[in-house]
Amino acid sequence: MKIVVHTDDANRWRTALAHAFPGATVITTDAPADQRQNADYLAVWKPPEWLFAEQTRLKGIINLGAGVDALLATPGLPENVPIVKLRDAGMAEPMADYVLYGVLHFYRGFDHYARQQQRDHWSPQAVPDKTNWPVSVLGLGAIGRRVAQALAQAGFPVLGWSRHAKNLDGVDCRHGEAGLDAVLSRAKTLVTLLPDTADTHGLLDAARLAQLPPGASVINPGRGGLIDERALLDALGDDSAPGPLRGALLDVFNTEPLPATSPLWRHPRVVITPHMSAPTPLDGAIDQVIGYLRAFEAGDTPATVNPATGY
Repeated sequence: MKIVVHTDDANRWRTALAHAFPGATVITTDAPADQRQNADYLAVWKPPEWLFAEQTRLKGIINLGAGVDALLATPGLPENVPIVKLRDAGMAEPMADYVLYGVLHFYRGFDHYARQQQRDHWSPQAVPDKTNWPVSVLGLGAIGRRVAQALAQAGFPVLGWSRHAKNLDGVDCRHGEAGLDAVLSRAKTLVTLLPDTADTHGLLDAARLAQLPPGASVINPGRGGLIDERALLDALGDDSAPGPLRGALLDVFNTEPLPATSPLWRHPRVVITPHMSAPTPLDGAIDQVIGYLRAFEAGDTPATVNPATGY
């Protein structure tokens, strides 16, 4: 069995996979081209196009992350080769922490206090009743479910939206176009955890952002392509002319790293983090990848990505 690894931390992955499969050849894309050719499996994150051109006998491609949009957009991606991706793999807990922080940031008024500090102004804010602070979560996959439940356990009313009907304890689950309208119209804070697909790209445009109640906040740790950044800026306004939206916590962007010229950097109502909301814990991810490889070698097919839907 030959496994070729391509990711920022490729050497750690190579060492771990070689330990799990002592008889396998495990190499990174730094190896010479003749050694990379004819792999059985690729374990990759944002792979280069030339890597696919070198392969003739792939049994499977393992995406070393939850989002597959970059992989599916890579030219030369072979057809009819099963693709699997990391599903949670330890990412759900840090994502839930990130989102809960973001919700509390707006719920407890820390954005107001930051602006007050700039003016040397002392003015405690009343703490709202949590039951009056509904949080809407778009995307109820493995990570979205954990986030929604964590918010519910923290005492917030939670609405969840997905493409197809789902049932989740403590969460008011909706689906379809009417369901999306409902969760947007009720969201005091909106959390986006959808994959970036043909159906979801630009989902939060000016019209849908306008469906949010006045004073709502947006948290996006999912995919940058979900939000029309220009429409978001328009909906936020600025301190001299505030828009209907109160603020945004953004971890992902259409272009990453976020260009220095982006007005998001300097917007007084935007908090930016550098795509760090849910780093992949290596141990949990490696265990999942090992399980995928063992299943493939045993002739079983793990749950695969559907390129048509993008997840």
